[in-house]
Amino acid sequence: MTEKEKSTIVLFSGELDKAIAAFIIANGAAAYDHEVTIFFTFWGLNTLRKEHPVSLKKGFLEKMFGKIMPRGVDKLGLSKMNFAGMGPKMIKHVMKKHNALTLPQLIELAQEQGVKLVACTMTMDLLGLQKEELLDGIEYAGVAAYLGDAADAKVNLFI
Repeated sequence: MTEKEKSTIVLFSGELDKAIAAFIIANGAAAYDHEVTIFFTFWGLNTLRKEHPVSLKKGFLEKMFGKIMPRGVDKLGLSKMNFAGMGPKMIKHVMKKHNALTLPQLIELAQEQGVKLVACTMTMDLLGLQKEELLDGIEYAGVAAYLGDAADAKVNLFI
């Protein structure tokens, strides 16, 4: 039995267009039977945040980060042409018009295909994010775990 090809993606950006691109690539690689890992760090973690606030005990700085950062995929801005929030609405409209999957659908498809979604625990600590605030069905690990996956991968992307 041959070992599966491996692909890894670091999602550092918290911007809608970059998150969509990461998930399109991840789903494409999974469809080609690659073992895929997406490692979410810094602003990329916002892609994994639940839309609704979770009541947790936090310090002042952690509360501030939680209020400032976008909560869930529907709050992510665009990297270019954000236009005070109109850009994401336009991109979503164009995607719907062309029957493209939405980011929540791409995330669900990735999970169905076995794409490993890994939240960076060090960054979670820095930003004051807790597991209860992130989507169900994801994994939690540090950079060593990502490097272990990336060392065996033929494709390593930083988005």
